[in-house]
Amino acid sequence: MIANEETFRRLMTKAQAGDKLCYSSLLTECEKWLRRYYARKINPAAIDDLVQETLISLHRKRASYDPARPFLPWLAAIGRYRWIDSLRKIYRHEHDQLYEDMVADPQDETVTAKVSLERLLDRIPPKQAEVISLVKIEGLSIIEASAKTGQSESLVKVNIHRGLKKLSAMVETE
Repeated sequence: MIANEETFRRLMTKAQAGDKLCYSSLLTECEKWLRRYYARKINPAAIDDLVQETLISLHRKRASYDPARPFLPWLAAIGRYRWIDSLRKIYRHEHDQLYEDMVADPQDETVTAKVSLERLLDRIPPKQAEVISLVKIEGLSIIEASAKTGQSESLVKVNIHRGLKKLSAMVETE
């Protein structure tokens, strides 16, 4: 069974009232929903951990749910924050392990994070993605990026600003 909005809302309302059976059903349905939600976003090997972290967050935040509001956007917000936190951990770990072996396991979380970043960059205009990669990822200066792309320095700055704004909006909506 794939639960719908009304089922989720009903189960959560009863769970908040202390119905343990409904709470168990809610967690089961949330787990299924979260697995589908994360399937497009992260490495399949990391889904179990992220789903569990999200369910723990749901458990901690369950009292904050307002039954008068839709359940799925509330769950998606928790899931999005857990996903962003996992990306931050991956990037932080990558930064700390800068001099490790450069051969990457395709199931490695850092590879997944890079693929996620590449997918995001593919969704913005190519000129914006190019200068963001050059300046923010590769570390080139604005002048160097301008020379490499043929864009003026001010256009490089504008494209970086607009691109980062679009990327931020995409991350917030996913």
